[in-house]
Formats: sequence, C-alpha cells, structure tokens
Amino acid sequence: MQKPKRAVFRFLICVDNKRYTVSLEKRKIYVALPDTMALKHGQVRVIDESGEDYLYPKSLFLPITVPQSLRRAILKAA
Repeated sequence: MQKPKRAVFRFLICVDNKRYTVSLEKRKIYVALPDTMALKHGQVRVIDESGEDYLYPKSLFLPITVPQSLRRAILKAA
C-alpha cells in the first residue's frame, strides 16, 4: 500500500510588495503552497496577510531554505 503524499511547503521571502502593500510585507517569510499550474504562468500561491492563499507574481519572492526546527515552528504558527 502506498503512503499518501504529504504536501511540500516551500518558504519564500518577499522582496517587492509595491503593488501589494496591504497583502504582503517586504522581508517577511511566507508559506508557498504547491501549485504547478500557477508556476507555469509565473505565479506562486502564497498564504498572505489575510490568512488566505492567493496568486502573486513569482518575481516578488525569493525562495529560502530553513532548518527543520524553524520549518515546524513556521507551519505551526500559520
């Protein structure tokens, strides 16, 4: 029996929020949800300041690698 796949969360840091100042904060870490269709269109699905997931241009973020302990803390707080 196959194990169910776990969602793979990526972490991104916002480097530009000029058009989205209410929804995004510069230098803040965001959780990106898997969305291959969005990536094909240059977008990422991010949980923003509203607590909901929305599509944003990929160019507004840079991916970051975080230690496992920080990863757990971020996901627990989200």
